[in-house]
Parts: sequence; structure tokens; C-alpha cells
Amino acid sequence: MCRSIYVYVLFRTAGRLRPARPPYVGPRCGDSEMPQSPATPLPSPKERRRLREAKSLSHADLAARIGVTSETVRSWETGRSAPRGRKRETYAKLLTANAGANADQEERTTTTTTIRTSTTTVDKAATEAGPTPPARTHPLRTKPSPGTRSTSRPQPAAKRAAKPLTPAPMTSPAHAHAHAPASAPAANGHIRPLPVRVTRPQAARPPDQTPAQAFDALCAHCAPGLVRQTYLLTGRRGLAHESVERAFQLAWQRWPEVAVDRDPAGWVRAAAYEYAMSPWHRFRPSLRHPDAPPAQPADRAFLDVLLSLPPAQRRALMLYDGVGLDLPETAAETEASTPATANRLLNARETIAERLPDLADPEALHRRLAEVGKAEKLRLPKADRVRTGSEYRARFWTRAAIAFTALIIGATALTLRNAPTHYEPPQAPGRAISGVPPRMGPGPLTYEDTTLREKLRAELPNGQDRLAPQAR
Repeated sequence: MCRSIYVYVLFRTAGRLRPARPPYVGPRCGDSEMPQSPATPLPSPKERRRLREAKSLSHADLAARIGVTSETVRSWETGRSAPRGRKRETYAKLLTANAGANADQEERTTTTTTIRTSTTTVDKAATEAGPTPPARTHPLRTKPSPGTRSTSRPQPAAKRAAKPLTPAPMTSPAHAHAHAPASAPAANGHIRPLPVRVTRPQAARPPDQTPAQAFDALCAHCAPGLVRQTYLLTGRRGLAHESVERAFQLAWQRWPEVAVDRDPAGWVRAAAYEYAMSPWHRFRPSLRHPDAPPAQPADRAFLDVLLSLPPAQRRALMLYDGVGLDLPETAAETEASTPATANRLLNARETIAERLPDLADPEALHRRLAEVGKAEKLRLPKADRVRTGSEYRARFWTRAAIAFTALIIGATALTLRNAPTHYEPPQAPGRAISGVPPRMGPGPLTYEDTTLREKLRAELPNGQDRLAPQAR
């Protein structure tokens, strides 16, 4: 018994002398007992969607690469859920791969520009000092060869319109020379440029614009291309101008919605295409006869083949080969599935290649679409007239709606005022009855009868005189 007490006291004393350990905190709800590495950082949901569209990937393509469904990728982009584990790492690599490549390309381009500027300055100084062997510089080739086709799609007009239409600030040679370090003489006496520190130019912040100025910039940037595209879709110059003007009027009416849209030019383009290809135009008397064909026979033949295509194929061909959208964006704008849009494009290209073999190449078809559109002299809508016409149309329809509502209210009030309040049964029509004897009664009174009646009424009807006759 004493030994056990001694052991207990010794154990307690050793525990007091031992440094205190932090209290154990068990795993919280949602945490794993196993140690985890920090999660891979991901961009925001909107940035995820922008990066995916910049790589020209649809939800199905990205889901196939990761090994999930398209609905899962949509939930990741909307923020309803987040990937975990290896899928998170794969998703982050796929999104940031293109962004890193673009940053490296921009870094290399900026470095080449700055080095070229500094080399030019150093060569000028060497020429003033004395004759030196010419130094050749080999800048980076940024233009692809004619035989290869770029796999990245051109930037949509919507994103170009959303960005400010001011050129990026460029570094002048004097500014670059002021910031470049001095050149050091080499051992053989020639001037050798020192390494130059590359400074990335900062993009100028666009000034605050009023809604009218932003709309005018969008109209000036997108109207020429839209007029040419709608002309190729319809073959009518007046309808092309009317479609684009109506689309911009609708955009000005809904400008708060269009201004915050991620693709304002795409919004206007979809409205112009819908109005231009509406089937109701065939009932307009002014559009029963076709317009004058193009002057060149080649342009006339190409336009005839293009207008012979079904409207769905014509629109898909214009968006993919004319505007330069990729297949998922073309399918989204035409409100069709990606396989259906691909079939429309293939059928349209086959039809054009059968009748015009020179346009079997997609690049040749793209150039031909641009040439035929630019060859015609088309009227462009003016931004101020578009805004004025949109406001006038809005006022007209507002007043018409108010007048129609007042007319309905007045007619209803008049009906309630003159309507019967109770049921009146209809009267039967009268008809003659035969076989009934005439009604018998006294005839008309004579003069004596009338005098007697008046005399009787004038005398007193009661009294003593009635019983006692008067002696005469």
C-alpha cells in the first residue's frame, strides 16, 4: 500500500517538472484526422469562366479532361461548389496554363521591345564615337507563318468593344534611354550594352464615360461590321441598315442591361441577326422584290450561293467563318447544340464547295466573306440619330399604351353606366282577337242628363230638407 502511494506521488511530481504540453484539440467537424496539404488556390467563379472561354473550351470539353460531368463544371463556375483533391489541382492547372503562357509571351515581347530600343540607342552612340562592326539583333517573331493556322480564336468584337478604344501607352526611345543604364566599354574598345531592366508598361485607365459616350463608342466600333454581316445574311442593303439601327435602338432602350453584359457587341449582334432573318419580312410589300446584285460577277455568284443556304446554316457560317467565334459560342448564340451547329457548318461548307470549288478552304471562305462585305457601299447608322430614334419610339409606344388603356377604361365605365340593373322580361307582341261580343253599357249622356247630374252634386246630400219636402 505504501509503495503504491510512493509511486503515485513520484509520478505526480515528475508530471509537474515536465514542461506543459498544449491541450489536445480533436478534429473539428469537417476536418480529417490525417494531415492535409494546403489546398490549391483557385480563381474566383467569374474568373474561372473567363479563363475557360479564353481557351475556347466548352463545359463538356473541360469536364472530359478532368473526369467529371458538365453540371459539375457549371456548379464550380457559379460558386455553388468547389473541386477537391486531385480534381482541384487538375482544374487549377487547366485554367492557369493559358494565363501563364500569355504572361510569358507578353514578358518576352516587352523584353524584346526594350532591348531593341536600348540597342538602337547604343548603336547611335557608337556611330558618333567611331566606326564599329554592325550589330544584328534578332527580334522575336510574333507573326505566324502563312502555312500555319492559329489555333486560338480571334478576340470577339464584344470584348474589344467593352475595352477602351484608346491605344496603350508606348515607351518612347528617349524615356527608355533615360531609364537604361550607361553602356560599358569592352576590352577591344567597342561599346557593349549592359543588361537592361525590363519595366512592364502600365495600361492607361479609361476615363469615366457617360452612358451616351459609351453607347456612341460601341456603335462606332461595331456598326460597320454588323451592317456588312447583315447584308451577307439577307442580300438587301436597306434591310441590313434597318436591322442594325433597330438593334442599336433596342440596346439603348436596355442600356443598363447591355452596359453590364460581358459581351455588349454580341448582344447587339444577336439582336441584329434576329431582326434581319425574321420570317415576317416576306410579307412586307417593299421587300417582295430583290435588291440589285453586286457589280462583280464573282461577288454575284458567291452571294447567290450564300443566300441559297437555309437561314440556320447561313447564320452559323457567318458567326464561325465570318465573325471568328468558336464552335461552343456559335452554338450558344444560335441557341442550338454543339453537334447540330457542327453539322450545319459542314453542310454549308459542302454546299459552297460544290458550287464554288475555290472556296473549299476555310481561310479562303473567310477572306471571301470579308471582301464581298467590304465591296458594297452600305449606309451606317449614326449614334446620335439612333439614340434620338430610340427615345422617340419609346415615347410613342408609351403614349400609345396610355391612350389605349384610357380608351379601355372609358369604354368600361360607359358600359357600366348604361347597362340595365335588373331583368325585364320581354313583352309578347299584340294580336287581334275575334269572336268576342262587344261590351254593353250606357251610351253617352245627353244635355238634360248632364244638367241633372250637376244639380244633384251641387245640392246638400244630407240634412233635414231631404226628409221634409218643401211646399210650393
